[in-house]
Amino acid sequence: MKALARMSVAVLALHATPYAGVLHAAAESLPQGPLVGDQDLSPFYRWSGALPEKPGVMLREEGIPDQSEIVAAATAKRILYTSTDARWRSGIIPVSGTLYLPKRAAPQGGWPLIAWAHGTLGASDRCAPSWSRHRPRDGEYINNWLEQGFAVVATDYQGLGGPGPHPYLNWEAEGRSVLDASRAALEQGNGQIANTIIITGQSQGSGASLGATRLAPSYAPELNIKASIATGIVSRFPAADQKPSGEPSFARTVPPQLSLLMMIGGALGDDAKKPDDLVTEPGKPLLQAAREGCNAELAQVVRNNGLTLANSLKDPEITDRLSAVIDMSPVQMPVPVFLATGLADKSILPQRQYAAVVALCAARSHVVWKTYAGVSHNGTVHAAYADELAFVQAALAGKPMQSNCASIADPGPVGEPLPGFKFND
Repeated sequence: MKALARMSVAVLALHATPYAGVLHAAAESLPQGPLVGDQDLSPFYRWSGALPEKPGVMLREEGIPDQSEIVAAATAKRILYTSTDARWRSGIIPVSGTLYLPKRAAPQGGWPLIAWAHGTLGASDRCAPSWSRHRPRDGEYINNWLEQGFAVVATDYQGLGGPGPHPYLNWEAEGRSVLDASRAALEQGNGQIANTIIITGQSQGSGASLGATRLAPSYAPELNIKASIATGIVSRFPAADQKPSGEPSFARTVPPQLSLLMMIGGALGDDAKKPDDLVTEPGKPLLQAAREGCNAELAQVVRNNGLTLANSLKDPEITDRLSAVIDMSPVQMPVPVFLATGLADKSILPQRQYAAVVALCAARSHVVWKTYAGVSHNGTVHAAYADELAFVQAALAGKPMQSNCASIADPGPVGEPLPGFKFND
């Protein structure tokens, strides 16, 4: 495997054909530098020596300041561990994250482990939760699991904090980040963390969670994953062809900054034009903000400049190719899966999420899908928690909650998001 010290600094290259979630073999070095969101946060995030040749190895850890929402943690650490670069094929890379242990005494065999996958935060290093802290909603969610006696490991994902681009929404890369965070947590758990794992994620993290779940049998077969949770479902299963006729692609229905995050993250592939050549003059401040800032700053640039896909990209139709990064082939998931949708979700429309549920059910996955009337995209995380906990407790008891695939129903037509709506992950 190539050590990080031998990785050359490369300008981000993008591909002209759709990236459909398969491993790329074209590039041999990891793009690095300010153009892909790299920033000098602290020496903790930069690994200058040779890297171990296997993923899931803990490289270093350090204590982090308390977060007001996370009060049930006896131990809170920033971690750096090894993972596999699934996008640029550069070998073993360092990825950052956080690890929390609950205050209660560990049971015999250790605490079960929650592997949390966060939603959209940005593409620049300073958006990494291990550096900027978890957003309050996510901190409360992590705290809920700690109070129930679970340890929690939360990856930042490849390229957020660690070197190189963040392959935003690329489930192959993000899924590996989740699984390798779990491996690293188990390695450093000193027997206090059990190899009993629940994977959970929201929005962007829903794709990471489902990606990690389907990758686990081949990529990390030693991990004992008991169940998986995905809320605000972003994944799409085009082979199942559940998309209503004439419905626009995912990237056409979200704010322009998300398209730029995907471009920076290599969603167009290795031979496409650089993002600088794809944005209009009015779109350039947004591209700069995407490389240097996080969600709130990007949204502010969009509002201040009245930006849309139409006026920020030279060819808005290129976004149709970006959507391929969320595509999965429908396969039977190896463990029971809990899916949750807020019926007032204007970020990822309920009918889109329903199509993903139908595809997973058709693939004979064990699915429990819950919907929540009046609940927004952002609100689904906490609205679903009680149901998630019951689902997890049943799975851990060896009596999985019954699948409701036979009774799921189309949520019915809902309006497209209003122009300029705020994407809240």
